Amino acid sequence: MTPLSRRSLAALTLCTLALPALAQGPITLIVGWPAGGPSDNVARLAATRMSEALGQPITIDNRAGAGGNLGSDAAARARPDGNTIMLATVASHGLNSALYAKLNHDPLKDFAPIGMITTSPSVLLVPVASPLRSVNDLLEAARARPGQLNYGSGGVGSSQHLAGASFKQLTGVDVTHIPYKGTAPAMTDLMAGRVDFVLTTGAIPFIRSGKLRALAVASRQRLPALPDVPTFEEAGVKGFYTDSWYGLVAPAGTPRAALERLNGALATALRNPEVQKQFIEQGSLPVKPMGVDAFWRFVREQMPVAAEQVRVSGARAE
Repeated sequence: MTPLSRRSLAALTLCTLALPALAQGPITLIVGWPAGGPSDNVARLAATRMSEALGQPITIDNRAGAGGNLGSDAAARARPDGNTIMLATVASHGLNSALYAKLNHDPLKDFAPIGMITTSPSVLLVPVASPLRSVNDLLEAARARPGQLNYGSGGVGSSQHLAGASFKQLTGVDVTHIPYKGTAPAMTDLMAGRVDFVLTTGAIPFIRSGKLRALAVASRQRLPALPDVPTFEEAGVKGFYTDSWYGLVAPAGTPRAALERLNGALATALRNPEVQKQFIEQGSLPVKPMGVDAFWRFVREQMPVAAEQVRVSGARAE
């Protein structure tokens, strides 16, 4: 055997021995949002099934604050060994780059892709006692009383704010934005009739409670969980699509083998009928497993879309 061959064999042996060690210990999944919220629910559902596929425990680490930036900062600094991953969202990898003047991380350079989990389109909600029973009713009321109808959101720069601003621009109606300190108080006031409408994801529990009514969904197809609710396209508003997507990323420098292994576990989880059922019940759309590179292309394509939403809203965060 030549010296080169011996060196090559030794290197190959070391690589082979190292690969299983990439993710043998417990995996930490960082979520930049509070426990119990929509993002946390998505992360926990995916983590449970991925853990089964990998044969390793996955622990959720909620790092809420600064619009998800605290979680992103922590994940970007984590050791890139496949044992730390993060829930990526339209906020962490889209909106925040435009909302904040400065970030302590780069959403593309400081992360590596794993895969897409699901998408949840926004749903237009009104109080169940509201006289507004269709999108056309809302538009007519807004045009008859400029500036008097209002929509609530979880705060300036929140997904509800940006969805409402996009709807306002596309339809040309004059409606007033009322920001709250979080989604929960906004939904409470909507159910009480103190707010006229909200555009939000994770709407199914509110609809099933009987306190809110859905007028339209901002997707290209009807939600399986709301088969009787039209899309905005069907309701006469062309080109209004807004949703929240969820995926997984790892710190930049994580070995490709680890990324592919995690992607495979995610794909196994997404093919599970029970997982699909639970996502549908939460108001999400079924998503086919997406490869590592395809997911990163999706993220890159969506970033300017998110930036445009922020520009239209005029929102800025400190």
